[in-house]
This record gives sequence, C-alpha cells and structure tokens, in this order.
Amino acid sequence: MSTSLIIIIVIAIILILMYNSLVAKKNQVENIFASVDTQLKKRYDLIPNLVSSVSKYMQHEKSILEEVTKLRSDANKPNVSDKQKIELDAKMSSALGSIMIAVENYPDLKANENVMHLQRSLSEIEEQISAARRAYNQAVTDYNNALEMIPTNFMASAMNYTIKDVFVIIEEQRKVVNVKELFDKQ
Repeated sequence: MSTSLIIIIVIAIILILMYNSLVAKKNQVENIFASVDTQLKKRYDLIPNLVSSVSKYMQHEKSILEEVTKLRSDANKPNVSDKQKIELDAKMSSALGSIMIAVENYPDLKANENVMHLQRSLSEIEEQISAARRAYNQAVTDYNNALEMIPTNFMASAMNYTIKDVFVIIEEQRKVVNVKELFDKQ
C-alpha cells in the first residue's frame, strides 16, 4: 500500500471518529434534556392539585398562584424551545418556593394532609429535577467543549452544530438568604 493511501485512510478514520463523537455528544444532550423535560412535566402535572389545595387559604398570595398557573400554561404550549423551557423552569422554581414559604404562615394549611403530601411529592420532584439538571449541564459542557476545541470544532462547524445553554439559577436565587427574616415571619 502506498504512503498516500495510508494517510488518506488515517484521515478518513479520524474524520469518522470525530463525526461519531460529535453526534454522540449531541444525542446525549438531547436525551438528558428529555429526562429533564419528563421531570418538569411531572412538576407541571402536580401544580393544579397544589394550586387548588392552597388557593382557598391563600387569598393574600393570589398573585403567586396566578403566576404559577401562567408559567405552567406557558410551559405546556407547543413549540416551546429548550432555551424557553430553561427560563420557565427557573421562574417556576422561584414561584413554587414562594408558595412553600407562604404555606408556613397558614397553620390549617400546614396541617392539611393533602397539602403535606403535595409538598413531599413536589420536594421529591425538585430533587429529581436538580439531579437531571446536573446531568444535563455536564453533557452540555462536554458537547460545548467539543464544539470549541480543535480539531472537532471544524467538524462541528461543518455540521452546523451550535453551542447549547446550560441550566442556571435566576439572580434572585443567588442572593444570600436572610435566615433571621425567615424566622421573624413566623
């Protein structure tokens, strides 16, 4: 075999390996995002039960309940992009956190077995969403690294692959929690 033929075969093998690696990383990101989406769907399915259980008690927090309902509606619209889902998830986490804090101010509500069950279920789902987000962010980081590093960046560019967004927390959740303020509310 001639040297030029060997070089062509080696280059072809390298190109095939890079292509396959990029496709695998893209598919892994999509697969893990689908599992995040599944967890978010579970959360959205619980929300009507939570809202109906707490709404009669929480007239003062009506705006929070309306916001949660609107966010759920927005998330269930067809053709919501991955980026929009990530943004809606951050807003939903914040709004649900507000409801859970508000529940603490209603002794009858805290004692309601239905509400307590919903809180536990929501807490479990939030933990699962958190784990799914971590897996997604790691897959996106690996994928984005491949898109930016030489030599796979050339192949990724030829394949029209673009950088994906990771899940990030909203600015409000980055603030330091004032524990004294939380205890003073009770």
